[in-house]
Amino acid sequence: MAYSSPAAPIRTARGTEYEALADVTRAIRKAATEGRPAFKALVTALHRNRQLWTIFASSVADPENGLPAPLRAQIFYLFEFTMHHTAEILAGRADAGPLIEVNTAIMQGLRAGRPGS
Repeated sequence: MAYSSPAAPIRTARGTEYEALADVTRAIRKAATEGRPAFKALVTALHRNRQLWTIFASSVADPENGLPAPLRAQIFYLFEFTMHHTAEILAGRADAGPLIEVNTAIMQGLRAGRPGS
């Protein structure tokens, strides 16, 4: 008895991170594009984005993390930026564009590291 399809892709940590970022970035983009009527959806998407970036920050703060220290520091800086910019969006002083750009750049980096990309 087979437990999974042989055609089913094997999900890596990098692939999981990519998909999580892609999903939340789509939600932020959609809600931001729809404007004020989608404010509740934007708040939900921003909350999910904060949760994701908190996981990233926690991971790179771990001394056992295998990434190079400068990259870990950059990721932690992006976490801090995301937290601050999200507060600015919620206060009505900023738009979601920079968060979308940051997430997209990280997704590109994750994709670039995939075999066969």
